[in-house]
Amino acid sequence: MAYPQTSLFNILFFLALSASIFAQTNPAFLRSTPEMEGVASEGIQQFVNAFGNSNQELHSFMMLRHGKVIAETWLSPYRPDLTHTMYSVSKSFTATAIGFAVSEHRLTVDDKVISFFPNDLPTTISPYLAELRIRDLLTMSAGHDPEPTGAIITGDSNWVKSFLATPIVHQPGSQFLYNSACTYMLSAIIQKISGEKLIDYLKPRLFQPLDITDIDWEVDPRGINVGGWGFRIKTEDMAKFGQMFLQNGMWKGRQVVPASWVNDASTLKIIQHPNLPQTKRDSSDWEQGYCYQMWRCKNNAYRGDGAFGQYIIVMPDQDAVVVITSETGNMQDELDLVWKYLLPAMQKGPLPVNKKIATGLKKQLSTAALPFYATSTTSPRVKEIAGKTFSLSSNAQFLQNMTFQFTETQCDLALKIDTNTYQLAFGNGKWVYGETTKLGPSLVARAKAHFVGLPPSKVAGTFRWSTKNTLELTLRYIDSPHTETFTCVFDQNNLDVSIQSSFNKKNPLVVKGSL
Repeated sequence: MAYPQTSLFNILFFLALSASIFAQTNPAFLRSTPEMEGVASEGIQQFVNAFGNSNQELHSFMMLRHGKVIAETWLSPYRPDLTHTMYSVSKSFTATAIGFAVSEHRLTVDDKVISFFPNDLPTTISPYLAELRIRDLLTMSAGHDPEPTGAIITGDSNWVKSFLATPIVHQPGSQFLYNSACTYMLSAIIQKISGEKLIDYLKPRLFQPLDITDIDWEVDPRGINVGGWGFRIKTEDMAKFGQMFLQNGMWKGRQVVPASWVNDASTLKIIQHPNLPQTKRDSSDWEQGYCYQMWRCKNNAYRGDGAFGQYIIVMPDQDAVVVITSETGNMQDELDLVWKYLLPAMQKGPLPVNKKIATGLKKQLSTAALPFYATSTTSPRVKEIAGKTFSLSSNAQFLQNMTFQFTETQCDLALKIDTNTYQLAFGNGKWVYGETTKLGPSLVARAKAHFVGLPPSKVAGTFRWSTKNTLELTLRYIDSPHTETFTCVFDQNNLDVSIQSSFNKKNPLVVKGSL
């Protein structure tokens, strides 16, 4: 890519653009421009465009270079003031709590797991269970096979007891198997030694020093934070955590996390599949080695990552941090976009600015939005169905009935599930924002006490009449990766509803109803 020569015009443009960015009121980071920090705006623009042209759905993105924010965007209806479900990025925060406990001499990573739970042990303690260390939990090498999390979180209410009763078939520390129940046990250990939930233990040690507020974390049936998932945090707060790790645990002149723990937590501890051919290992960001609840990446980077595309990517060689929240079915494709476009855009020194590209990028990031339905004309069906309640068929007993109300600009849906009725609003040609206690789609929806400890979900809804008989309602849970789409087809007194989410895109749930 060719850039014009550095000139007084370019310098003035840099200053004007920087002044606009620095005028933002959030003090966590200084804002700069890509070229001032040695990054080509074109690479960032190509990254964002490639995301938009892919099957991945970007929700937010921040890029930091030399400790300064050089690019950030939240695609409407997602917003910077909202937390976002982290899924397994939660694990990196849980491991950090263990790091604090180590630094406070409350435990060591070689302590035996059974020593913390004498009242929850099985009658017979196997040799492998006796050997199991905190280190093995941190490195996902507890020795289980198959992975036991699903059975543990949907079974007995005492998840600690269920974990300890699960047979260990390989010597702890010898084989990697991704195991979210291991992270849950780390959280349970923190609560055991401190008398506080994990989130409360971390508040004075991590969250307050980084000025991270308005967070929440799911709990198990006994009030223990689930550890391996369920944490919700804002995008910029994800960036604080990543930048603090990049700075070896330092934040604004204070050593928040011990540098020794940052090194331990971010360096390779175990290879996922040691017998995998090198060519296959080189092509995958899931085959670079596992650390303490973080993954090694290609290009000497490391990351916290969560299902459906939540990332904190730390790039020491480039002095950069990339944060992404999204919804995707192919997480490697997302990381490949980082390596293809953002990595080569970073150079050692400041770059001359291309005014057209830099201005275009700034506008693109500030106005980014996910598509919503265009304003649609009303349907003759509205008069027939407005205020009417459709009883839904027994093949979906959890879903009892639906009632529709309409104005020119809004559709209001009353959705009865079991004994609860939820009021949901959808805009015509726009998003309508609200909140609901209705549980949205989730990877761990079957877990006991699911969503306990969390406030109502923030949602945004939009609707259209795609035909005179077909009403499409899209409900985004904007503090999570997920979306539900209700496609309602009316035929006289009958209603067919197709409900689609991330988990059933190819086979939506179909429910029949009638007046």
